[in-house]
Amino acid sequence: MTNRRDFMKLGLGAAILAPNLLSGLENPINSNVDSVLDSFFTLNNGAKIPRLGLGLWRIKNNIVENVIKEALKIGYRHFDTAQAYENEKGVGMAVRNYNIERDKLFITSKIRAEYKDYKSASKSIDDSLKLMKLDFIDLMLIHSPQPWKDFRGGDYFNQNVEVYKALEDAQKAGKVHSIGVSNFLQKDLENIFKHCTIKPAVNQILTHIGNTPFDLIEYCKSKDLVVEAYSPIAHGELLKDPSIKAMADKYHVSPAQLSIRYTLELGLVSLPKSKTPGFIAQNADVNFSISKEDLESLKKLHFKDYGEHSYFPVFSGK
Repeated sequence: MTNRRDFMKLGLGAAILAPNLLSGLENPINSNVDSVLDSFFTLNNGAKIPRLGLGLWRIKNNIVENVIKEALKIGYRHFDTAQAYENEKGVGMAVRNYNIERDKLFITSKIRAEYKDYKSASKSIDDSLKLMKLDFIDLMLIHSPQPWKDFRGGDYFNQNVEVYKALEDAQKAGKVHSIGVSNFLQKDLENIFKHCTIKPAVNQILTHIGNTPFDLIEYCKSKDLVVEAYSPIAHGELLKDPSIKAMADKYHVSPAQLSIRYTLELGLVSLPKSKTPGFIAQNADVNFSISKEDLESLKKLHFKDYGEHSYFPVFSGK
């Protein structure tokens, strides 16, 4: 059997899969499946979303096309951008210029957190499509329930209903195939549920070892929402933790691989970010299982030191 190191030398980032008890998957992890990159969740509207995606935050527009092309070679098909990332144009170029069928890709973008009315939200969706030169976006989210300058501040319930209405109309028009939200707490979701005609399919939230909102995750699952974990490696800060390093050594993987696998074990979509081909490949080489005992140990860790990234609203502790 080819081992993980041999796969990494080939740049494929995919080892033979180990048994796992995750439920609700199109392709549950077992020895007959080639890679976590080939595994999907089914959203509540029937669309399939790959369980592993590449986060594109802070990857500049002039290099993101090449980053995506390298990821496509490895086997990634799921890419997560946003209007605020200011790299949608490069994302679209990669999608159009790489020789792969559009329906084999899953592209996510997000409406800017500052757009809190129907008109600006609706126009922004059209602008994203024009920038990317795509016929549709697979998943479009409200980036945050509050503008970033007031993150976790005031309640924007009425405004979010307007923005969500723009998403619903975009889906009905075929501009986006699935819709959802990001950084929404239970109260924010309840507000959408009261007014929506199309149920959100996804809630994308900050989730990693040491900072896992278990109650919110369970609430989302109870409402048939897929939860996406962004920053599963906590922007690299987790890699410095001695206990995580020790457990990673036990499984003969890197701390980053352990951190990504943790979110997958919780039944979440995982969205690690990197622009380095070697790390992009390594982040996909997570076809191992964490024991029940070790998983429970990881769940009890507390970690919220984001180093140089602490000034960003989502990492501020609000």
